[in-house]
Amino acid sequence: MKQTKILTLLFAILVGQTVLAQKKLPIIKANSTSVDIKDDKNQRKNAWRIVPEEKLDVYTTSAKKVTFYTDIDSISFKIDPKKQYDFIILVNGKDSARTQIKYQPSRLDILKSAEKYNYSDNRFIPKFEYQSAENPNLKKIRQDLKLDSIAGKGSELSQIFNLLHWVHNLVKHDGSSNNPTLKNAIELINVCKVENRGVNCRMLATILNECYLSLGIKSRYITCMPKETNFDDCHVINMVYSNELKKWIWIDPTFDSYVMDEKGNLLGIQEVRERLIKGQPLILNADANWNRENLQTKENYLENYMAKNLYRLQTPLISEYDTETWKSGKEVTYVELLPLDGIEQTPQKKEQTNNSTGVKFIYYKTNNPNLFWTKPEQKPEPLTAVWQNGGFGAK
Repeated sequence: MKQTKILTLLFAILVGQTVLAQKKLPIIKANSTSVDIKDDKNQRKNAWRIVPEEKLDVYTTSAKKVTFYTDIDSISFKIDPKKQYDFIILVNGKDSARTQIKYQPSRLDILKSAEKYNYSDNRFIPKFEYQSAENPNLKKIRQDLKLDSIAGKGSELSQIFNLLHWVHNLVKHDGSSNNPTLKNAIELINVCKVENRGVNCRMLATILNECYLSLGIKSRYITCMPKETNFDDCHVINMVYSNELKKWIWIDPTFDSYVMDEKGNLLGIQEVRERLIKGQPLILNADANWNRENLQTKENYLENYMAKNLYRLQTPLISEYDTETWKSGKEVTYVELLPLDGIEQTPQKKEQTNNSTGVKFIYYKTNNPNLFWTKPEQKPEPLTAVWQNGGFGAK
């Protein structure tokens, strides 16, 4: 009986302390449910909506200082990554919304933790291949889409950019669209015209990849993925080999974008990733845009969106026509480059067959960028112009 009284007393004390702690939470007032938020120097209008019905509304940030601005009040916190910050927003003098600010590493911070690769990783990966422009299907793409005229008669680099702009302007991006059954350049473009629709970034990169291959330009499409293995969003772009520059370059048909260093030199995906991690200068082409509606900024496109999606990279082993049109008996191989910080390092090789399509998939993993970014075997051709400081000049 005595023990029960003691426990009851302790419980009452704990409850009292909790109530007292809640009463001591900072309180700011609001008449509107819309809140502006300033993360360090970045202030966003209507960034938060007050929901008193929520038991606890949590705002995550990677900033060092956060300020909430209601229509009549404000509150600021200097953020310690090891702490969380609770406060009350009192709406119209009656509805209390308990709010919490909690630190969460930015996508760029997460990418910076993934800098390390293993350049000594010599686990077997088959040789990358590129379908010849003499392939009948690629020849048909070149002829039917009149790609010689679209690419023009200039240097290889000018052809690369002419095709990029053409695909971007021809087919709109729709990330929520369903993929058509036939996934090759001609069929994808035709479906978009007939159904007045767009396609996702993967299909845009597929169209552009086949256009490049049809002109003898070596390219692959790259699935750029975040750290987590289960995710709702990733991005697919193209890596295109420039004989003139003797390197891979970043080409993104969804955003009509490419990336340069501070001197105007074109960069490849691996170079962009390294520069993001090291905080080195990156320049996004000024006309990078989404569906010719919204211009892109380096901060949003590279430091936020692509920083998230440059953690892991995957590409088909064979760059060819109609790679992802599923047919029973077909075999498709993918290679993934992942950092030493990656979650799933094994198995190095995995095989599985899709029961509904009858397609066999083979997946390889490597920690060695040198294997993943192997240059294609091809002889340089004479060019009439060279890329200099962000533009073309006479050779």
